[in-house]
Amino acid sequence: MKEQGMKLVANNKKAYHDYFIEEKYECGIELHGTEVKSLRLGKCSVKESFIRIEKGEVWVYGMHISPYEQGNIFNVDAMRPKKLLMHKYEINKLAAKVAEQGVTLIPLQVYFKDGRAKVEIGLAKGKKLYDKRADIAKKDQLREAQKEFKIRNLG
Repeated sequence: MKEQGMKLVANNKKAYHDYFIEEKYECGIELHGTEVKSLRLGKCSVKESFIRIEKGEVWVYGMHISPYEQGNIFNVDAMRPKKLLMHKYEINKLAAKVAEQGVTLIPLQVYFKDGRAKVEIGLAKGKKLYDKRADIAKKDQLREAQKEFKIRNLG
């Protein structure tokens, strides 16, 4: 029986803090052996990972999938580069955009969609320090407004 809907495995909150996300793409991921079982258990991290396009293929580096406990000899290296599955025209479009200065590809989420492992990648532009400060100030202001709204409605 197929799993319905979407089940989030890993999220990259740091990416939204450090980059402006201009576009998002969904792609499949090529996994070996017991990596799928580890993903289903939620043992994945994309915090320090990045994406490169090499020879017309998209690869994610630094994505950590913990070895499956009952996997014994079938486990593979947790930090190995993993191939992302996308259409050729999408890869060519991304390669052209990455060739521009100051634009990079980063993984935003890892999730299961209808039983298949997917990675959401973002075309990102780096933030300057003052941009990060402005975002933090905006979040604080929003939090204060919500707090005040809650107090006004309860009291």
